[in-house]
Formats: sequence, structure tokens, C-alpha cells
Amino acid sequence: MIARSLRIRALRLAFRLLFGLPHPIKRLLAGPAVRLEDQLLDLDLQLLIRAGDLLARSGPAGDAAMAEQRRQADEAAELAAEGLFDDVVIRDFTVPGADGSVPARLYVPPGLDGRSGLLVYYHGGGFVLGSIASADPLCRLLAAQAGVRVLSVEYRLAPEHPYPAALDDAIAAYRYAAERAEWLGADPDLIAVGGDSAGANLALVVAHQQALTGGRVPAFVVALYPATDAGRTGGSRISFGRGFGITTDYLTELERMYLPDGVPSDDARGAILRADDLSAMPPVYLSTAGFDPLRDEGEELAERLREAGVPIVARRFAGLLHGYASFTAISRAAHDATFDAASALRAALALVGSLREQRQRQSA
Repeated sequence: MIARSLRIRALRLAFRLLFGLPHPIKRLLAGPAVRLEDQLLDLDLQLLIRAGDLLARSGPAGDAAMAEQRRQADEAAELAAEGLFDDVVIRDFTVPGADGSVPARLYVPPGLDGRSGLLVYYHGGGFVLGSIASADPLCRLLAAQAGVRVLSVEYRLAPEHPYPAALDDAIAAYRYAAERAEWLGADPDLIAVGGDSAGANLALVVAHQQALTGGRVPAFVVALYPATDAGRTGGSRISFGRGFGITTDYLTELERMYLPDGVPSDDARGAILRADDLSAMPPVYLSTAGFDPLRDEGEELAERLREAGVPIVARRFAGLLHGYASFTAISRAAHDATFDAASALRAALALVGSLREQRQRQSA
């Protein structure tokens, strides 16, 4: 444990030194500027890709490889953490999943007195990787900057637990949070759901399912670069399918582990873009990254939501990569984009609370 901690500190220092270099030196190390579809790739993220290529190495096979990938995902989050939100109070416990308890972590920002809004957060990782540990830096940031409690949920992962295990856990955890809002310190009318990548998919589907079943619908959805249409081809999955961090081939591999038989013909929840009716969805903040293989399907979902009359804030951060919310410590552009989501969450929940108070005064 001590050796691991020392290694993390050393690598974090190396990262700070590398990405703190003057712009001309970083450009020299990263290579020529990359411009595609009138989008300029962020220099720091280009340098990150270059560093990743140089450090890439083959690892173990089989189950050992999966365990190593999951360990690396947790470790990478620590490396890229900003370290600015250590005063956020955390509490670990378990919440009911669909088939037993799952780990969860509650974040409470300093100075938050009384009940507040709550974001139920689902980590990314292609339904195969990720944990409350990998989501920890991002959840700290969201709690501190949005001024809300955050409940991070660790759902079951594929391939050990393929679809719909992750979704079933996500729904169960949200319903638990809604039922136990007071115990969590939350206002039951101000519970949002959110996530990044695969977690954004879960957040969107949880909100959609709650609307369809007549349950308590989340007040807001935060969806960062969501996966929305498993198994699709073409478009951004080709344009940005190699050389920009996550590859289309790897995405396909993850989707096959989560949906080994593809998206069921009678159950579109694995690909929310294929849902028949989205009109009952709550307001949504949806962001995409310009150099992301998932960009097009995220933006198509945003357009469908808009056409269905759902209030939506849709952002494309043209110079960024998939997973940018994990790179806020090394890229100013990624930092600003992630803070944009936190600001949207703060504003949306404040508006919901204000409208509720207005209705209460009118009723009185």
C-alpha cells in the first residue's frame, strides 16, 4: 500500500511537470496540431495521447487482464485528480441493487447545511470498468461546484454481469435514494441523475424508465458524452475511431461484453436512441466531445429530445476527447467543460426549487 501510494505521488508529480511545461515545448512534444472537421484538438489532450502511446505496454491475459484494466482505471483517476476538493466529506456504505447490495459513496461539500439537492451518479467505463474509486475525483468536483450532495453508485459490471444487470442496479439505487432522501440529507424534489459515458447512458435510461413507469422522475439529468446506440457504425465512430484515446474497436469490444446478443429487439433500453417516445423525459444537460467516437449518437439523442419538447442544454466541446471530465487537472479546456456541467446542475436544481416555492406561495 505504501509503495503504491509513493508510485501514485511520483507519477502525479511527473504529470504536473509535463503538463506545466511552456506551450512551445508541449507543442514540440505533442507533434503538429491536429485539425479535423474544423475542430482543433486541445494541445494538452494531444500530449496526453502521445504520452499514453509511449507508455503503452502489453499486459496479462484473460481474467488477470480484466482485473489489471480495472485497477489501472482506478489508478488513472488518482493520477489526474485536481486535488482541490479534499474538504468534501465522504461516507461509504451500501445501497440496494437489483440482486443484493452495491457499494456507494456519499459526498457532502463543506458549508452545506440542511437538506440539499442530490445527484445520483453512475461512473463510466463501458459497463466493464470503473468504480466509485474511479469516479471519486469527478464526484468531488461536482459536489463542490454544484453545491449539492452526490451519491456515487457502483453497479455490477460485464462480462460477469451482462445487460441488464448494470441498468437494474442503477434503477434500484435511484429508487432507494428517492425513498431515503431525508436520511441522505436530500430534498426529495431535487434529486437528479448523472453519469459519464456508460454512466450517462444509465442516467438517461433511469430517467426514461421512471417516466414510463409512473415513478418519481428525476428533477434533472447530467449526461457527459453518453453512449446511446450500441453497435452502431459510421460517422464519428469512423472519423475518430483511432488515434484519439478510446478506439471504435475497443468500444465494440465493451459493447459485446455488456450486450453479448446485441440490443434486444423487444427492449431498447440498451440503446436509448432507439426508444419510441422521449417526450416524458425531465430536463437534460448533454455534452459531447468533438474528437469522440460517440459524438454523433450523443448529438442525435440531443436533437431527438429537443424535437420531443424536452428542455435540453446540449454542448459540444469541439477540441476535447471522450472522457474529458477525468482530465480536468491537465487540460484547462476539459476543466472548463466539466465546470460547465456543474454550473448547469446548480442552476437547474435552483430553478426547480424556486418554481416549487412559487407554487406553494400561490396555493397558500
